[in-house]
Amino acid sequence: MILRAIVGIGLFLAIGVFATAQPKPGLIVSTGVPPRPAPSDYQAQGQTGTITIAADFTGHSIPTPDATFTTEQYIAFEVGLFGKAGDRMTLSPDQFSLKLNGKKSVIQSSPYALIFSSLKNPEWEEEQVAAKVEKAKTSINGSGGGGADDPKPAPPKMPIGVARAMEQKVQKAALPEGDRALPLAGLLFFQYGGNVKKLSSIELLYNGPAGKAKLTIQP
Repeated sequence: MILRAIVGIGLFLAIGVFATAQPKPGLIVSTGVPPRPAPSDYQAQGQTGTITIAADFTGHSIPTPDATFTTEQYIAFEVGLFGKAGDRMTLSPDQFSLKLNGKKSVIQSSPYALIFSSLKNPEWEEEQVAAKVEKAKTSINGSGGGGADDPKPAPPKMPIGVARAMEQKVQKAALPEGDRALPLAGLLFFQYGGNVKKLSSIELLYNGPAGKAKLTIQP
């Protein structure tokens, strides 16, 4: 009886651990973006051991495989990581930092969730404004405003469902974390609300388990 009880408890605990380890239904996981064929397909490259880190500066644009969004408070980089056959890399956003305009101070990478409050979808906003303009043209028996000299109406507030779908696309495109097989690519975000045209130099820095690397990018 005692042995049977011990076996039963062990089975119960094993099932509990297995269930805890399974991803929750509907959970959005960062999978990154498709890596380009080679590091040379990116603006800049840096080397650490057998790993090549490559990156494109995208400014205030957030390019995902499904749509391109914008944020005025952050800038983004599409980062690709390449190695020999079988190479793996343990990744975390806090391994990356940024130097702008030759300054000694560094800007630490920001988690993707921090940019959500400033995210915009220009395509959605343009569609909403166009719909409001068209509605104004046909209102009040066809003479309710909407003339060529009328100011463009502001886009309406984005519905929660639309905003959530936009955030999920950005979350999926973010650089994946943890132990990963190479090649791999994803987005990194840094807080910077200034005009990117005023940037004269950009240094993307990596400092992690694979070593150190510096990528110099001309804006």
